[in-house]
Amino acid sequence: MVREVVESLRVEEGGWYVDCTLGLGGHSRAVLEANPSANVLGVDRDPQALALAREALAPFGSRMRFFHADFKDLDAWRRELPEAPRGVLADLGMSGLQLRSHRGFSFQDREALDMRMDPSSGPSAEEFLAGADEGELMRVLRTYGEEPHARRIARAILAARSEAPITDAARLAEVVSSAVPPHLRGKIHPATRTFQALRIQVNRELEGLGTTIERCADLLCPGGRIVILAYHSLEDRIVKETFRSLAKGCICPPRLPVCACGRKPILKLVHRRALRPSDAEVARNPASRSARLRAGERL
Repeated sequence: MVREVVESLRVEEGGWYVDCTLGLGGHSRAVLEANPSANVLGVDRDPQALALAREALAPFGSRMRFFHADFKDLDAWRRELPEAPRGVLADLGMSGLQLRSHRGFSFQDREALDMRMDPSSGPSAEEFLAGADEGELMRVLRTYGEEPHARRIARAILAARSEAPITDAARLAEVVSSAVPPHLRGKIHPATRTFQALRIQVNRELEGLGTTIERCADLLCPGGRIVILAYHSLEDRIVKETFRSLAKGCICPPRLPVCACGRKPILKLVHRRALRPSDAEVARNPASRSARLRAGERL
């Protein structure tokens, strides 16, 4: 949804933009090409992605800056900005690079079960699975994967690891698949929700997301815009509710005749509903089918 991102950011006004999830730099390239007076700070927690983006975006020279961090670490990267940004973008999805990185994101990966976007940060998925009990596994699968067969899968994982440690993604996918009878499977691969849940758990993807969106919105200059791309219901729900809260302002109970909290709205919604990819884009890039784009403008 590159075109929709650029239009929602209103890049024609130039200034500084923050690409909070730089990846390989596709969105940043589009912003820099859309306006020769635009500048971008690219932030990413994945050092491999950051290195490749540096090479790809080198032709833009000083208009492009790079910073290695989780975008939630606002206090670190905001110091790199010479002025309040006109736009902030966060694409919360996985990149093709990560699926090809042999870190356990793909069902077919027989080399690792890591799943960390920053391999130097926190325990891996393998370490989590080695130490989690049945209750913790069920909680993660239900909360982050919305997995209806969480108990079956948790017990299968415990049984499999009692025979041998689960050290690669392909074996995990096989264990999960064997736990879900064919007649209970849906249209997606039976391990899809389990992999999503583990990835969210390992990378703490939902922790502090709403607060980070609020802080990014507050960082914008008047008229600046924040754009978020979400790919599953859990993260999109947080984005949607946070945007609504920032656009609403007053949070007093309805029974109060006059506002007592004094809270003012700081955003107005750019789109009434989330934008979805076109049929043509989904045909070109099936991974985009679940994308939802929401945008807000700083008041």
